[in-house]
Amino acid sequence: QVQLVESGGGLVQAGGSLRLSCAASVRTFSSYFMGWFRQAPGKEREFVAAMGWSGTNTYYADSMKGRFTISRDNSKNTVYLQINSLKPEDTAVYYCAAGPWDWGTSTFTGEYWGQGTQVTVSS
Repeated sequence: QVQLVESGGGLVQAGGSLRLSCAASVRTFSSYFMGWFRQAPGKEREFVAAMGWSGTNTYYADSMKGRFTISRDNSKNTVYLQINSLKPEDTAVYYCAAGPWDWGTSTFTGEYWGQGTQVTVSS
């Protein structure tokens, strides 16, 4: 069983930055791909980024490249998402997930999910 708890969301002005954290309670954290998704009001959940256990394999949605940075600290069982130059359209609930990376389709599937953390960007 994997439990994920996100933190770090909040209200921020456009142009600001946030670092989201996701703490995992699992003995084998380093064996999981970890990733982030987000869901804006009235929209479907979308993939943001994912990272393999060593940090070597890192993937971003095309629209997220540049302002979003995923990282992980296996010693703390924690994955992070740094978001810079925030825009109002980044307003969403951000979810952390653990799961497998499909090397055939180059997609990340969340098997375990956190409860989400709200990010609101004011203009």
